Amino acid sequence: MAIIEVDTALAGKIALGILQAENLTVTGTSPELEESLASLSQKISKTYGQPPEARVLFAPARELYRAIGLDPTRRRPSSEALIRRVIKGTGLYRINRVVDTCNLCSIDFALSIGLYDTAEVQWPVELRLGTEGEGYKGLGKDHVNVSGRWTLADRIGPFGNPSSDSFRTCIRETTRACTFVIYAPASYPRERLEEHLRVAGERLATFAGATVVGYEFFPIADPLTGTSEMNPRV
Repeated sequence: MAIIEVDTALAGKIALGILQAENLTVTGTSPELEESLASLSQKISKTYGQPPEARVLFAPARELYRAIGLDPTRRRPSSEALIRRVIKGTGLYRINRVVDTCNLCSIDFALSIGLYDTAEVQWPVELRLGTEGEGYKGLGKDHVNVSGRWTLADRIGPFGNPSSDSFRTCIRETTRACTFVIYAPASYPRERLEEHLRVAGERLATFAGATVVGYEFFPIADPLTGTSEMNPRV
């Protein structure tokens, strides 16, 4: 199982919920997935006429950004960017079953979710501050700068944050195992985060044929240890 270590400087600022799944079917879509995306999009667009009206939805992700030193009005959380597209009626891109399921969950939970090919990550992983000059090739971006910003990094280097995932660890047609990382503020209720992971796992199983192999949380009992432990699925 994967281990994620979190820099102790983030204690009291961030909560993470991690899910790992295997046996994925990546390509294409499904009627159930499309129905879920359409239903959620319709619900949001009917509730919020304009993005400013959805401030209550954006609040948790923005709280996290401010806690880790980012201005959410200049560099939007990925969840807010998706919700804004729904409200404006510009539609959602369709990529594949796994990515589209992740986007569904991010919109539903109103939290940023990192999505990574488990086999392309060189475990263990650390959530740490990026050093001078660090960055990575992003999805649709030539370069994502993480110098002085919090980032997930493995032995190769940085590969993800609450705004942008990397090309190196992205989901491809050949991907058979994935890792979800839900980013939340420290004040986010643990039971809600647990429920999000349960729902995400059920959706991956239904839409992509996945088998959930474990959950992981930060913080655990001692928030100052900076280390979380993978909890087997029950």
